[in-house]
Amino acid sequence: MQASGAMTPVSGVRGTSRNPYAGDPDFMASLARGLEVLRAFDDSPQGVSIAQLSVRTGIPRAAVRRCLYTLGTLGYVTSQQRSFSLTPKMLLLGHAYLSSTTLVAKAQPLLDDVCQTLQESCSLSILDGQNIVYVARSASRRILSVTLHVGSRLPAYCTSLGQALLSSLSEEELNAYCRGVRWHAYTAHTLASEAALRSRLELVRRQQFALVDGELEVGLRSVAVAVRGASGAVVAAMNASAQSQRVPTSELRERFLPLLRERATELSLLLRD
Repeated sequence: MQASGAMTPVSGVRGTSRNPYAGDPDFMASLARGLEVLRAFDDSPQGVSIAQLSVRTGIPRAAVRRCLYTLGTLGYVTSQQRSFSLTPKMLLLGHAYLSSTTLVAKAQPLLDDVCQTLQESCSLSILDGQNIVYVARSASRRILSVTLHVGSRLPAYCTSLGQALLSSLSEEELNAYCRGVRWHAYTAHTLASEAALRSRLELVRRQQFALVDGELEVGLRSVAVAVRGASGAVVAAMNASAQSQRVPTSELRERFLPLLRERATELSLLLRD
């Protein structure tokens, strides 16, 4: 399974009755549309068409065409025949975030240590809407079928990182999250309902870690813990993942979890400096 850049259209950009920015003279609808078009690109080597982007965003084709023309003129998008792709210049936007946040800089050496010790991949993610976003990662040489990298987005409800982050939300925040989720059973083990997720989150809160076994992809299991910032609030989650045929859940609990907790605590202390 590959992480995709496809996203759920943001209401309020297209001038609907649900528009929370209607009447706001400072809100730039054209900029919002351009950003929404950028977020709708995926990792397809063939690129995407105006029609596909229009369907994914709910933005009329004519408006999508204007967005792409502007983005192309600025060098963020390239086209070949009727297909459009992002250019390497897009990396400048992500680099600006990664280089400006102390979270990533302070987390990377700790992730590398976990990866080297366990010989398994270790990641740091934050919650963004209904998804988790990987902001730092240290990958082992072992090959997993899931392709992940910094910037990858995955559904929060069926990932250990997501469940660790969701468990810290207030009841109001969790209600809002559940209203926006498009539940999908990726495997027979996926918690594809609000009731199932809420039950799991109660367990995560009690034990202070999230363990997912084949909920996103069969054969892939992981364990995650929350990372708290200077204020004490959860700002990220850290996990380690492995193939189920190689690492039993007991090893995740007995060997992976203690190390993750140590490094997450260390990161929390570093964020207070």
